[in-house]
Order: sequence, then C-alpha cells, then structure tokens
Amino acid sequence: MNNSLSYIEKTIEKLPITIVEDQPTGAKIIAGQVAELIKRKQAEGQFAVLGLATGSSPLLIYRELVRLHKEEGLSFKNVITFNLDEYFSISPESEKSYVYFMHNHLFSHIDILPENVYIPDGSLKIEEVSAFCSAYEAKIEEVGGIDIQILGIGRSGHIGFNEPGSTVNSTTRLVKLDQITITDAIKDFGDEQHVPHRAITMGVGTILSARRIILAAWGKSKSPILKEMIEGPVTTDVPASFLQRHKNVMVYLDESATDAFTRNKAPWLVGVVDWTPKMKKRAVIWLSQRANKPILKLTDEDYKKAGLRDLLVEYGGAYDLNIKIFGQLRDTITGWPGGKPGAYEKTRPERPEPIVKRSIVFSPHPDDDVISMGGTLIRLADQGHDVHVAYQTSGNIAVFDDDAIRFSQFVVDLMNNQKLDCPDLVKSNEDLVNFVKNKKPGQIDTPFLKAVKGLIRRGEAAAGCRYSGVKDENVHFLDLPFYETGQVEKSVPTDADLSIVIDLLREIQPHQIFAAGDLQDPHGTHEVCLQIIFEAIRQMRTEGDKWLDDCYVWLYRGAWQEWNVEDIEMAVPISPDELFRKRKAIFKHQSQKDEPVFPGEDKREFWQRAEDRNRTTAKIYDQLGLTEYEAIEAFVRYPFDDEESFLK
Repeated sequence: MNNSLSYIEKTIEKLPITIVEDQPTGAKIIAGQVAELIKRKQAEGQFAVLGLATGSSPLLIYRELVRLHKEEGLSFKNVITFNLDEYFSISPESEKSYVYFMHNHLFSHIDILPENVYIPDGSLKIEEVSAFCSAYEAKIEEVGGIDIQILGIGRSGHIGFNEPGSTVNSTTRLVKLDQITITDAIKDFGDEQHVPHRAITMGVGTILSARRIILAAWGKSKSPILKEMIEGPVTTDVPASFLQRHKNVMVYLDESATDAFTRNKAPWLVGVVDWTPKMKKRAVIWLSQRANKPILKLTDEDYKKAGLRDLLVEYGGAYDLNIKIFGQLRDTITGWPGGKPGAYEKTRPERPEPIVKRSIVFSPHPDDDVISMGGTLIRLADQGHDVHVAYQTSGNIAVFDDDAIRFSQFVVDLMNNQKLDCPDLVKSNEDLVNFVKNKKPGQIDTPFLKAVKGLIRRGEAAAGCRYSGVKDENVHFLDLPFYETGQVEKSVPTDADLSIVIDLLREIQPHQIFAAGDLQDPHGTHEVCLQIIFEAIRQMRTEGDKWLDDCYVWLYRGAWQEWNVEDIEMAVPISPDELFRKRKAIFKHQSQKDEPVFPGEDKREFWQRAEDRNRTTAKIYDQLGLTEYEAIEAFVRYPFDDEESFLK
C-alpha cells in the first residue's frame, strides 16, 4: 500500500450537482427549466408531462411557477401532472393531504385543466389500492411518459415514499413509511399518533422512466443522506442512489446541503485546492483529528501521509505551520465577549472600547437566547454591559393545549379567589376548554388560545432574562407578523416585519448584535428571522446609519447544530458554575421542559443538547492542544463588507 494515501478516502461525486446561492435562486432556475419545457411543447402542439413532488423542497419552485403564470403569462393548459405520492389513509379534503398541498400551493393559482391533474387517492379502500396503482402506471404510459420529474429527498434516503429496501424496478404501490419519515412528519401532524404510517407512491422504476429528473434539496440536515446518494454506491438502503443509473439527472443544492460532502470536509482528497487561509486552517484541524495528535505535535511525515505535502511548501515544514494555526485557534478564546477593557491586542475577537457596550441578542423563539448562548448572555450582564434581548416571534404554536388550559383556568380561579368579576374572561376560558376538547389534528387555534400560549412563552422568557441579569426594560417582544399564522407553515415576511426590527435597532443602536445562525430548526423560523435582521442592516447601511460602522454582528448556534471549529471566531469558555446557571435559565422555560411540542429528530431536552454541544466544542479545543475548559459557546462574526466570501 502507498503510505502517502493512508488517510485518503477515494470518493467521487457520481451525480451532477449545481450549487446555488440560496433556495430562491435554485427555485427560479428549476422553474425556468419547467417553463421552457411547457413553452416548447406548446409551440409543438403537445402536452408537457410533469412529475411533481410535495414537501418543503419544491415549495419555492411552485411559488415561482405561479408568479410566471400571473406576471408573465405562462399557461398550463397543455400540462399534465402526476404527483409522486399521497398518505394512506387520508381524505383529499384534509389539510394534511397532498391533494390539499398541491392545490393550495400550485393548482388553484394557475390555469391547469382539472382533468389533467393526477394525484394518488389516499382515501381508497385497501382492496381498491392495487387496481388504482396499476391504472396510475397505465395512465402515465398512455400520455407518453413523464418529461420532467421533480424530486426532493427524505432523510431516510427516500424519493417519493420509496423507503430503504425499495428496489430499482418497483412501480406505484402501497408502502409502509420508515420511522425517520414518520418522525419528520410529526411537525405537520402535531404528534406521531396522527401521522399516517402508510402511503401510495410511484415506484423507483416509475421515477427512473422519466426522461429528465431534477432533484432539489436544501439545508445542512439533508447533507449526510445527500452524500450517501451522490458519493456512495447504488444500494436499496438509499433508494435515491438509484438516480445514479439515470442518464439525465441534475441535483440542485444550496451550500449548506453540501456540508458533509468530501468536497467540503476534505477537498484536498478529491482535487487541486486553493490554499486560502481558511482552507489551511481546515486542513490542519482535519489532520490533527485524523492523526489523533495535538496540532503542535504534527510532523512533516503526518502531512505527507495525508496527501498534504503541498501545504508544507509555503511554510517550509510543519513546525511553522502548526504554530500559525494553533495561534489562530488560541486567539478565538476570550472570557470577555463584550471586549476586555484595556486589552488592545489586535488578535482579540472583540474591541475593548467602549467599556460598556450596548448588546442586543435576537432570539427567534422565546428560548433560543438562553439555550444557545445563555453562558455568554449571563457573562455579558455580569461584566456590566447594557444587554437587550429581542424575541422575534411569540412561539405560541410550541405550547401544549393542556398548558394553555392550566394557565387560563388559573386566572379564572384567581379572580374567584379574590372575588373579582370579569364574565367575559370566564366565558373566554370556557370557550377555550371546549375548543381544545373538540380540536381536530392540525386545526388552527382560536385567537384567545393563541394569546394564552403566547403569554405563557412571554412570561417564561421574561423570567429567563431576569435570572440572567437582563433588566426588565431591556426585554423586547417583537411578535413579528410573518409567524402569526397559527400553524407550522408561516407567511412570507413583509415590510412590516422588517420595519419592526429596523425601529428597534435604531432605538438601541447596539455595538454588538447576536443572532441565531443555526438554520436547522425544523420549521425554518431561524433562517427567516436571520434574513430579516440581515435585510434590516443592509437597508440601514444604504440609508446611512453611521452607528453601524461600530457594530459587530455575531452569529450563535447551539439549539440545533454547532459551528465547525475551523469557522469559530469567538470561543467563550463556560465554567461548571456558569454552565449550571445557564441550565437554570433554560429551566425557566417550563412549557418547553421535559418534552417540547416540536423536538425535531433529537429526543434530548434542549438543555441537554446545549450542554452536550458546548462540552463537545471544549473537548475539540482540548484535543487540538489548547486549554481544557468545561464548555465553550462559539460565535462567528458576519462580515457585511464581504458577504460573498463569507457565504462561500
């Protein structure tokens, strides 16, 4: 064996991929290709046959197709569609059905002929399913086959509902859903008992019979399974890997969806690398972890065995390179997240002046602040900074109905105990109880019930802030309108959301902005909230707000994911006592304790997730040869003067 290849894993991307700037950009590209097909078929007097998917990935594609219809006159009268799948058993009238999904997001907004829309029927009797599936296959063949098949991918590796074990020649049929798929669907159905455990789906063979296939996937959570699909072997364990056998496939991804790919984790293993400072840092950390050695103990031979010989050329050997990267990591560590007074070293992540900074922590939900950066929040307050916390959304959908009944009844009992008279409130409480008793899965809460749930979370957030040392007058509840739909799916942010954030920032004029950069929360609220902040800052910069020239924007993670060590620019050590204080601050959010409404796939409580991630970050620093700490909260600074470079 050639020792120079001892660390190298020979991997190859076996499907063509296109990395787009963001989801809207990818959606426009894909929708444009669909529109091009439709127009070409119209000119030829033929039907365009589309295979359509549901789920979060194609939403923006459908939104762009609707826009093309309404604003640019794209007609769908010559289009025939076949949907991939449908839950079984489910009524087409159910808001959770894919019939409802497709009409709500596409069909009701375009001029497609109803008789040209085909969706599996999830309301059939079990004995009718086999004949229906055969007829579905026959209809696809009758219209000449599918021209373009749109796909997403599930975390189990499914395309359509072809779960692990599906074969390459499978056709439309009734299937059992994988537990991962069921778990991912809980966010839509409220709890697992309401999630259908079966579905009707096109088969892998049916999908592969399409003349062209476009798969879209967004976000870091999909990256591991995408890596298996694209870099791994063709296997029934990952049904999406069968796409490698199709001659006309394109996979569209955003940057975060490629996070687990070899091209990102270790690009030097697959090709020539541009050794930027960030790439050098990544390679040295990777080598340290692979060799199981602290950075300062890495040798020339270690680099050569790992195929990193060219990295040594610039530094003349491992010694100077090791010291360089070790120093960069050491300089990220600071016990002064607001800057250390009198410490003017340029290597420190924060400025020493002003000594007392105005700091604002934006929290997408009413607990992300203490979960993700509770230790830093407490330290900022302890060190005398003017700390503000802004809760961007009410978080009202993440409260159990029973908790709402308990709090509402408490108010009524308190009134009775104090012999206070408020018949309207008593009636509202009675209506709340009756509504909950008869509430259907997925039904939107009444305004009063939403208000009670919102106040529960508001009270918990205020308690967490008080415990952390934040002044009552520095706690801001923004209740951004985009969130207030009463359901998992949110509205598109508008100028109203933007104005609320701009007004608060101009009022406070902070020296530091902390915002949630962990974009893997199940419903995408974190990303929407972050983009609103970014757009607010861009607009204020354009309008000449000079205070922004002395404002740093720090992105935190912790609730759903953590920063890669090579990306960390400020690492705040957390002592055992501070970690315990952080835990108690999280415990103030009682409605999210024990079992939150939306836990995601991680079954640990949020305080456990946060502590494990913080301890893991500290352990990695220790293994790389730096000081051993109990825990570390990590931050990345967002460079508005170099956004393009940062996003890459």
